[in-house]
Amino acid sequence: MRRLRWLVSSCTLVVAVAAAPGPARAQDVGIPLGSVPDDAAVETLDGDAASLSRWTGDGPVVVEFWARWCEVCEALQPQLDAAFERFGDRVAFVAVAVGVNQSPRSVRRHLGRHPVPYPVVWDADGAAVRAYKAPATGYVVILDDEGRVAYTAVGERQDVIAALERIVGE
Repeated sequence: MRRLRWLVSSCTLVVAVAAAPGPARAQDVGIPLGSVPDDAAVETLDGDAASLSRWTGDGPVVVEFWARWCEVCEALQPQLDAAFERFGDRVAFVAVAVGVNQSPRSVRRHLGRHPVPYPVVWDADGAAVRAYKAPATGYVVILDDEGRVAYTAVGERQDVIAALERIVGE
């Protein structure tokens, strides 16, 4: 029931943000700018224990909260692919597959048909969602070199490349 309520509120927020006029809605939801997220226990899609801190601390990190059924995530994918192509040698990327209406198996099948060039981890119990205060799928958080939140946004009209240019210093 808790997951269903989270899904309904997430979908409502995504629709409201996506329908709002103007450019990307950055820094208006989720974890506050300047904060350092708590570490979160996640799993690889093969079921091995992992931690989001595995990707943090060695430079900027893009964290996307994602689901195979998320239309916003699908719309964001070309931008994330372009950002990875341009910044992937200097910025870590990781997608967090939320544990709502999908399973590691269904995520693996989806990625077999639609691969991404960076790791995807499984957030079985919502630890990453809670640590990053993810309000919905299609939520992107960028951490700076020190692991502090430098950018957050939700919705398909984000400008991840411009945010990375600012954070990386281009």
